[in-house]
Amino acid sequence: MAESKSFTSSVHVDQALSRFGAGLISTAILHPLDVIKIRFQGGTIHSFKDIAQKEGVLKGLYRGVATSVVGAAASWGLYFWCRIKKRKRKDTEGRLAAWQHLVASAEAGAITVITTNPIWVIKTRLCSTTRYTPDAYNGFWNGLTRLVKDEGLRGAYRGMVPALFGVTHAAIQFMSYEEIKKWRHDVRHSQGKIPKHERNVNLSTQEYLTMASVSKVTAAVVTYPYQVVRSRLQVNSSGNGEGECRGAVNCVKKIKSVEGFGGFYKGLAPNLIRVLPGTCVTFLVYENLTQYFKKHATD
Repeated sequence: MAESKSFTSSVHVDQALSRFGAGLISTAILHPLDVIKIRFQGGTIHSFKDIAQKEGVLKGLYRGVATSVVGAAASWGLYFWCRIKKRKRKDTEGRLAAWQHLVASAEAGAITVITTNPIWVIKTRLCSTTRYTPDAYNGFWNGLTRLVKDEGLRGAYRGMVPALFGVTHAAIQFMSYEEIKKWRHDVRHSQGKIPKHERNVNLSTQEYLTMASVSKVTAAVVTYPYQVVRSRLQVNSSGNGEGECRGAVNCVKKIKSVEGFGGFYKGLAPNLIRVLPGTCVTFLVYENLTQYFKKHATD
């Protein structure tokens, strides 16, 4: 099958740029909900007001936003760069099967996690502390320098085991999204609204929002416990203090014995509130950038 026209030198670069921009925009807008999720104690609205009043909007709710944007942009861009679809065997209509989407997403996710884990350690520690917290990081570069100097590679890769498990989150999300989109295309083909030979069409905003929401909520509910474990591991600087985790397995045991099953879903409400608008913004920006690149593609 001939290489499709592209806006840049490759359709894969187009996809990477689309996701890069989508991740950057959605992360910058919705960062305050990440801060609330990581520090979660009370209700979302209560936590929002409490942080804003005590620390201010910019220095409180947007603490660590630069690190979050760097991490999100790097993750989304690298993720799509690594999703080497053209190496996967497609069907007669040029489409991938569900399991191929799952494998491609898992491969890209694993590479992305290994590459960006230190950024998320710094982001988690910034969001879990205030500027008044003793010995807290001042920002991304301060955090990176101190992390490498004080804890080395072991510190930089704290929480990577549950993060690798979390690759299933993205895999489930993208497999679900692509399968729902494929189903929607087939429905519109059967209704005669799309020419039979045309596969890559721009669906409506409502369709993209629905597909993105369903796929993201499904993945979030199934895989949320790993995020709790990862955050607990990354917040701890040494794992030697009382009540601190000494590894992924130890962390799971502690949460189960102290907090019960509900402990693995602590902070789920603000997380769901965050992922829905975040996913909608991300996928809408991505799909529209993709369509823009296709419309202005050159040979």
